Amino acid sequence: MRFRSLVFCLACLAALPAFAATFAEADAWLKAKDARAAPAIAALVKAQPKSAEARILQARLLLQQGKGDDAVDAASEAVELAPGNAQAHYWLGNAYGTRIGQVGSVSQAFMAPKLRDAFEQAIALDPNLHDARTSLIEYYLQAPAMVGGSVDKARAQAAELAKRDPPRGHYARARLAMHDKQPDVAAKAYVAAWEARPESVTYRMAAGLALQETKQWDRAFGLYQGWTSEDPKAAAAWYQLGRTAALSGQRLDVGASALRRYLTLPLAPGQPERHYAWYRLGQVQALAGDSAAARASFKEALKGEPGNADFKAALAALPS
Repeated sequence: MRFRSLVFCLACLAALPAFAATFAEADAWLKAKDARAAPAIAALVKAQPKSAEARILQARLLLQQGKGDDAVDAASEAVELAPGNAQAHYWLGNAYGTRIGQVGSVSQAFMAPKLRDAFEQAIALDPNLHDARTSLIEYYLQAPAMVGGSVDKARAQAAELAKRDPPRGHYARARLAMHDKQPDVAAKAYVAAWEARPESVTYRMAAGLALQETKQWDRAFGLYQGWTSEDPKAAAAWYQLGRTAALSGQRLDVGASALRRYLTLPLAPGQPERHYAWYRLGQVQALAGDSAAARASFKEALKGEPGNADFKAALAALPS
């Protein structure tokens, strides 16, 4: 009897529905690029086909997977289900932004106003949706006038950001300065954005790159060395520390050590491939007068990208 009871209980457990993730759990997994995100989101969409929130999660997942066309469909459904949802419009704009880079010029001209309208509608519904306002600034700066591009409109949105979120306002001001080919002004604004929001990796990296661009080498070294001291696993900071040495010709020992450290760390999506680190290491070694080491590093770089003209030229330039 006990055995039959146990079998019956196990059968009942097997018949229970699988654990269903909450929206918060699916969102967290999606942000962390956790493998559990995809099945959780699929289950939410199936269980709640009329949920705009589920469709937004689906669109975000599809964007993460590089499926721009499908993401447009999912985000469009979210807008249809909840036309007053600012996030739905924002993610529709992001979906169009991904898709527009995958189509020809005629389709781009047709799609661009839809992208713009999505972001404009998002901030009309939620003026504090700063990601949408930032994306709209980029649109105004990059799009031709015939599809609504406008530097004046970008400046107006940047001014609004400065009122609502000063660090983002600094960052937007920097983008405008870069558009106007004023790198020194941009560097000051990027640094101001980072100093106002020091926890932002995006602002910190932008500040460092701007300091490199304007050849403020001591400040660039200080930024990246401070970053690696705070977070020894920050691969991007180690790479940029080495790149600063390669570009400036200064602190070559620091740069070589940084690039070797970079080559030992796991790389996140979007970080420079290892062959670029070998190339920068070769540059540093060449500047230090160690041609043999530089030759070996450039050869390692070419293994990763055999056709790269810069790698080939650097190797050929070494004394024989």
